[in-house]
Amino acid sequence: MASSTTGDGVSILVTGKKSKKNKNQVDDSELLTVPDGWKEPMFTKEDNPRGLLEESSFATLFPKYREAYLKECWPLVEKALGESQIKASLDLIEGSMTVYTTKKTFDPYSILKARDLIKLLARSVPFEQAVRILQDDVACDIIKIGTLVRNRDRFVKRRQRLVGPKGSTLKALELLTSCYVMVQGNTVSALGPFKGLKEVRKVVMDTMKNIHPIYNIKTLMIKQELSKDPELRVQNWERFLPHFRHKNLSKRKEPKKKRRVKEYTPFPPPQPDSKVDKELATGEFFLRKSEKKMKKMEENKVKQAESLTKKQEQRNKAFIPPKEKPLMKKTGKAPSQNKLDIETIKDKVKKAKTKKLGAPPPVNPAPPSNIKKKNNKSKSKG
Repeated sequence: MASSTTGDGVSILVTGKKSKKNKNQVDDSELLTVPDGWKEPMFTKEDNPRGLLEESSFATLFPKYREAYLKECWPLVEKALGESQIKASLDLIEGSMTVYTTKKTFDPYSILKARDLIKLLARSVPFEQAVRILQDDVACDIIKIGTLVRNRDRFVKRRQRLVGPKGSTLKALELLTSCYVMVQGNTVSALGPFKGLKEVRKVVMDTMKNIHPIYNIKTLMIKQELSKDPELRVQNWERFLPHFRHKNLSKRKEPKKKRRVKEYTPFPPPQPDSKVDKELATGEFFLRKSEKKMKKMEENKVKQAESLTKKQEQRNKAFIPPKEKPLMKKTGKAPSQNKLDIETIKDKVKKAKTKKLGAPPPVNPAPPSNIKKKNNKSKSKG
């Protein structure tokens, strides 16, 4: 009985450990997955009834052209920040905005949200969009792009590429990331969920590195479609995403005259012969001046004769007759039906002439012998 009880006891202990392990595994799997539509509870005054111990403040400067807009919307800014017990002040003389906490402020993170709000307003983001930063599930990212490209013209072109024709590229990026993106000066301000801000930063940085934003937009579209399928959520998406290779289109043209690199030799090249050395080698150095002149004249005469013969040959080329084409071989006799009747053509030509002159055509023209006799008789009478 003892053995059986011990055996049963052991089996019970083992099963108990297994059940504990299974429970732990279930808990871990539940922690990894977040249910759809889940939100953190709002931070209320009940969570921090005593408030903050010390006052903290943040200030930021704004450009001159934003003064008129900020002056108009400042009451709305104060109202929005008043809900979380934060005060704001606008200094038009210095051109700065300041936010600071009060004794009634209960949320310690609200001052950081207020700091981001005034930063976005300074970067030309409209108030309607900037107020969204006060929500818990919305964050902002101000990307500095001014120092990424040295050449100013190149920087302007790449920044315009990010915006796209009539803002189409920027609109597509906003739809895919569900973020508001504002390109202004040397910065890009983005406002939206954390996941979308990460994608926006990647696209902006790649665009400044001369990678067209359309490539990243295509990958985002594919990812969005894949995330809708519950089976593909867990799988690796590498096989579905496109891989774009970098093409270097600006290839350097090869020169016409390629420079050949000579083999390195430690010895210097031999010194070229001077004019005197050449004359000594040929024996001209020892000739007289008159002999040298005669030799030069002979050389000139030979050169002149060669140039004359060349010119004469060029002139004679104009008088050379061109080669005639060979005559076509005579074909067989054509059939009698295709032959032209010359006599009928002559009659038609005569009739046409008489019609033009206005005389009636002869009914029975006399033979040519009778015409000659009549002409002779008229001459004898005269």
